[in-house]
Amino acid sequence: MEEFYMSNKKLRQLEAYKVDDNNKPLSTNQGLLVSEDEHSLKIGSRGPTIMEDFHFREKMTHFDHERIPERVVHARGTAAHGVFECYEDASDITKANFLSAKGKQTPVFVRFSTVAGSRGSADTVRDVRGFATKFYTEEGNYDLVGNNIPVFFVQDAIKFPDFVHAVKPEPHNEIPQAQSAHDTFWDFIANNQESAHMVMWHLSDRAIPRSYRMMEGFGVNTYRFVNAAGKSHFVKFHWKPKLGVHSLVWDEAQKIAGKDPDFHRRDLYENIEQGNFPEYELGVQLIAEEDEFKFDFDILDPTKIWPEEEVPVRILGKMILNKNVDNFFAETEQVAFHVGHVVPGIDFSNDPLLQGRLFSYTDTQLIRLGGPNFHELPINRPVCPFHNNQRDGYGRQTINVGPVSYHKNSIQQNTPSPVSPNDGGYEHYQEKVEGVKIRARSKSFEDHFSQARMFWLSMTDIEKEHILKAFSFEVGKVTRVDIRQQVVDMFANVDVDLATQLAMNVGVQPPKIKQHVQINKTSPAVSMYANPIFSTETKKVAMIINETTEDLAQIMNALKAQKITVELVSDKQQTILGFTVDHTMDTTSPVLYDGVIIAGKFNNPKTKNKLNHFIDETYNHYKPLALLVQPNSTQQVQPGDEGIVQTVESFIEALRIGRHWNRATAIG
Repeated sequence: MEEFYMSNKKLRQLEAYKVDDNNKPLSTNQGLLVSEDEHSLKIGSRGPTIMEDFHFREKMTHFDHERIPERVVHARGTAAHGVFECYEDASDITKANFLSAKGKQTPVFVRFSTVAGSRGSADTVRDVRGFATKFYTEEGNYDLVGNNIPVFFVQDAIKFPDFVHAVKPEPHNEIPQAQSAHDTFWDFIANNQESAHMVMWHLSDRAIPRSYRMMEGFGVNTYRFVNAAGKSHFVKFHWKPKLGVHSLVWDEAQKIAGKDPDFHRRDLYENIEQGNFPEYELGVQLIAEEDEFKFDFDILDPTKIWPEEEVPVRILGKMILNKNVDNFFAETEQVAFHVGHVVPGIDFSNDPLLQGRLFSYTDTQLIRLGGPNFHELPINRPVCPFHNNQRDGYGRQTINVGPVSYHKNSIQQNTPSPVSPNDGGYEHYQEKVEGVKIRARSKSFEDHFSQARMFWLSMTDIEKEHILKAFSFEVGKVTRVDIRQQVVDMFANVDVDLATQLAMNVGVQPPKIKQHVQINKTSPAVSMYANPIFSTETKKVAMIINETTEDLAQIMNALKAQKITVELVSDKQQTILGFTVDHTMDTTSPVLYDGVIIAGKFNNPKTKNKLNHFIDETYNHYKPLALLVQPNSTQQVQPGDEGIVQTVESFIEALRIGRHWNRATAIG
């Protein structure tokens, strides 16, 4: 091997380019030593980031250009068209025209995605989910670019490249794909403790949603609404799914990733094709400008929520997704979102994560879509006309006529010309800003654990159990014992008992910290299970049948009357009692369904083993199981166990509830 290496000219050439960064001082790409890498250059500790910050621009530009051609983050996604309908005239809070009248409709395009994985990764990994909406308004495109979790890992955008580098596959071996259960991620968390709150959400069931149709969306950052009179409110955006917020369980999520890596995109596509159109309500939380400092958290801190119990959500309208894309690449892959795509009445705050996003998104689209004309791709074009003096560039589609491409001019009577704010021209909110240039963070951003503990205290017992299991799985995958110990010590600040149990599970010492932060505040709105929405609508069940099945047509009618999707499963593809079998027990899996009905007996030993598998998995994942016939098997699951029923009527009720957690031997 040594001789082969020395004779390989290319390998020796590559050797010359290797760099070991261990124990080296930090510098820019030009060799300039860097004195501070935690904070963007701002006007005052809570002021806006300024363009003079060459270090931030170099770091972010390099990061934005690191992947070709897929997105650096949110690479794996799926999307659909729809319409947004306004519930009321919201002109008291914003002059945005698409929110100006009851019943007013605006076309939208929504892209859902995972964050960490590549385009080829699986849908059901533990991860944040992107929830990006493009409103094609009469005043131009407005992009509401958010996630299914309302907070983020870092407070300042200059640290975003560091976070993504840490969560991505490790650079020396490109492992693991689409996972946060590895050393570099948890090393980052333990050494950047502002991430504590986000980690609690990430390890909750929010990070393994049942479907894109059943997860909330959040704008994450703090924006502004401005009305026609110039009155400003700080605002956070919320999407509330009609079907409620539901999740998978971890064992189930891992198995689905193998059985159907396209589980979420298939679910969205098939439901839209079937007419089960996903529906979400758009809500906003509002804080008047004069109330900015009235809370025990900084409203500009992206690692903090505004508890809904303190700042209620006002519902403004609903969105229905009613059409699948015609071409995945042309639409889903080429759509370009940007938090800076706003309309009059929507503006920005000095949230330092948002300020950095305003730079990063355009930069990302330039490298990903090849140049400055990505707005001319069909999926990105606004529905209103657009005119300016920009010309040429990669991918130019507009054929501009006439000699003028500059402002001011006399040849075209100084057109295209600016429009006054009174006539619809965009005007930035006139916020007074003063202060010295400084790389620093406001002292009000320094509390990293109070809301993390509030989240923990707001969880039900089941949610707490799942978070501990998720911690134990993730940290248990970390190979470096010292990192495991750092994580345990860090999260003792959130809850000592949680950290102590984690220490036992991952083989490190109990936490050094013996007292977590002293708060007792809760926010029931952050719990998925405290106030669940129960429904059978659009849930999918497998009914296992054969020639022994009785009353098949009657059962099918009863289920479909409750808007339940039924797939028939048997030992082979065939027609039974006039119904075509959809799958065999080999071509589908119990993890792909919300419940299972056993309606046929099988005598073949191999088939009985397959049937046992369906029963076991359904039981272990807390799903409803109907034993309309007692299977000829060694299966120990018995009617009377929670969610184990013997009639179609009781199965429908069990399915409406969803998960049945009181199963002591279930392993999900």
